[in-house]
Amino acid sequence: MKIVDQTGHYFEMAEKPHRIISVVPSQTELLFDLGLNDEVIGVTKFCIHPNLWWKEKTRVGGTKNLSIAKIRELKPDLIIANKEENNKEQIEVLQKEFNVWTSDIKNLSSALQMLRSIGQIIEQVDTSTRIIEKIESEFATLQLTSKNKAIYLIWNNPIMTVGGDTFIDDMMEKAGFINLTHDQMRYPVLSEEALIQLNPEVLLLSSEPFPFKEKDVEHFKTLLPQSKIVMVDGEMFSWYGSRLMKAPLYFLNLHTSLLNVH
Repeated sequence: MKIVDQTGHYFEMAEKPHRIISVVPSQTELLFDLGLNDEVIGVTKFCIHPNLWWKEKTRVGGTKNLSIAKIRELKPDLIIANKEENNKEQIEVLQKEFNVWTSDIKNLSSALQMLRSIGQIIEQVDTSTRIIEKIESEFATLQLTSKNKAIYLIWNNPIMTVGGDTFIDDMMEKAGFINLTHDQMRYPVLSEEALIQLNPEVLLLSSEPFPFKEKDVEHFKTLLPQSKIVMVDGEMFSWYGSRLMKAPLYFLNLHTSLLNVH
C-alpha cells in the first residue's frame, strides 16, 4: 500500500498495521471508535479518551515531548501524528525508523479527509464512512444564522487566542461566532488593553489547554463588563476526530444558553 499523509510525507506498507502508536489525543479516540483495541499499543499521557486505554496502554510521553526510546521498545508498524500537536524534530527522527502518518488539520474538510485516510490505512472503511456521514449530517443541520463577535482564549498569562488559520477558528464560525482575531495567524498573544479594545460580545474561555476556572470568569468580567463570559468545552472546539459527531449539538446548546447569559 502506497501512502501519502496530509503533509506530503510518503511511505509504503506491505499489510494492514497491527502495532499502532497514536501520539494525538483526538486521533487516539478515533481509533477506538473505529473499532481497534489490541492493535493500539501506545498513546500519550494526554490521550484521556477512552479512559480504559489511558489506563491500560503504554504511555509514550506527552504530545510535545515523546519518549523516542519507549517508542523504539514498542516497535510500532505505524505511528499516527499531527503536524501542529507534535514536535517537528521528533517526528522527523521517527520517520527515519518507522511508518509515520501525520495529519494537518485546518478545518472540517481536512478533518474528514483525515478520517477517510485513517479508515483506509487500518482497513475500517465502512466504519470510518459511517462516522464521516454522521458528522456531515450533524453539521448540515446546524444552521446558526445569528453571529456573535467573539474571542476564544486558549491560555492565560499571557492571554492567547486563535487566528484564522486554525481548526478552532473554523469551529467557531460553525458554532455561530465571528472570530475577532480571524485576520491573524496561529495563536496571537493579546494584552489586556488589546482585549478591551476588541470588545467582544462573547469571550469564550476554553477548558484546554489552559484550564480556565470561575475565578478567571470573574476577572475578565471586570475587564469586559459588557461582554458575555462563558467557559466552554475545548474538546468540542479543537478535537478533530470522531468527537466531531458530538460537536454540533454542543454548539447548538451553547448558542441557546448564550441567549440567557447577561
